[in-house]
Amino acid sequence: MNGVSGIVLAGGLGRRMGGVDKGLQPLRGKPMVEHVLERLSPQVDEIIINANQNAETYARFGHRIVGDDIAGFAGPLAGLHAGLKAAKNPLVVTVPCDSPFLPEDLVLRLNASLGKNDLAVAKTGNQAHPVFALVRKSVLQNLETFLAGGGRKIDAWYSSLKYVEVLFDDEADAFRNINTLEELRRE
Repeated sequence: MNGVSGIVLAGGLGRRMGGVDKGLQPLRGKPMVEHVLERLSPQVDEIIINANQNAETYARFGHRIVGDDIAGFAGPLAGLHAGLKAAKNPLVVTVPCDSPFLPEDLVLRLNASLGKNDLAVAKTGNQAHPVFALVRKSVLQNLETFLAGGGRKIDAWYSSLKYVEVLFDDEADAFRNINTLEELRRE
């Protein structure tokens, strides 16, 4: 897919996993982020990893690392903001580092529905998955204004834009994320 940058969101504190870096936790013999990279790489022209800790370890995967500009681990919007600023392409797709089963056609399907909208977000059933989104780089200024005003909730920001939800009911399991060490052990 031409003109798409991928941002792997690995900037959190992993609170529900006991404070460990989720993306670096082993799953089936390799770090979770490696599974994410293997599925995302064929879908995009470049990958940027948003990480606020362990940058040297993430750099070993061969992609550019960017940290949040906004202090205090401000959440996925801060990661999107950093990634949008660094992205070379007009479209950016975001995926979390703790969803190793993400759809192999994620970008294709989101892009097919984007139309004139600012972003397309994945949805299964009644559940939107806001960290699985295809976003136009042109929303960067809007996001900066939202963050500067103290906004942190991703769905509140989305609702201020023109967006479309894209159904992935046929791949609902692909959006499973692993938040706890217990969930990781079960995989």
